[in-house]
Amino acid sequence: MSITRPAGKLNIYTLLSTVFGIGFIPFMPGTFGTAAAAALYLLIREDIVEKAHVTLTILPLIVLAYFIGVFITGKAEKKLGHDAGSIVFDEFVGYFISVMFLPKSLLLAVYAFAIFRVFDIAKPYPIKLLQKLKGGWGVMTDDVLAGIYTNVFLQVLVRIYPKFFIY
Repeated sequence: MSITRPAGKLNIYTLLSTVFGIGFIPFMPGTFGTAAAAALYLLIREDIVEKAHVTLTILPLIVLAYFIGVFITGKAEKKLGHDAGSIVFDEFVGYFISVMFLPKSLLLAVYAFAIFRVFDIAKPYPIKLLQKLKGGWGVMTDDVLAGIYTNVFLQVLVRIYPKFFIY
């Protein structure tokens, strides 16, 4: 497998929007972008992703990443095309929304990965509509909602059957 980079299309915005080139993987770039987010999530110390720290630290970082993402993906679209598959910063942010306020475990991280990808690909209402927003707003907002859907789904499952998420 080789990563292909379109000639003349690399700049700071495309570099960041593709999460340092992950989006240039020629097949399933969104899946690889989400996998990179999941790997980073698993590397974060457990005490940092506890509820108190999420509210004070992670949540503000996600909000900041969203607005940065709107800007950089909007700029990257000019080089790569409208909501190009190689733009995976949105999957990165969406995945972190998927796991907010949930207990940290390897199984939960894997379930969040799979469920987030299903919502991101299937685009149930109104995710598909949000994708049509102009520029970086559409790129980022549809994945934010996919992350919210994933999080709500997992919040319900964790409460119904918490042992299912223990590894």
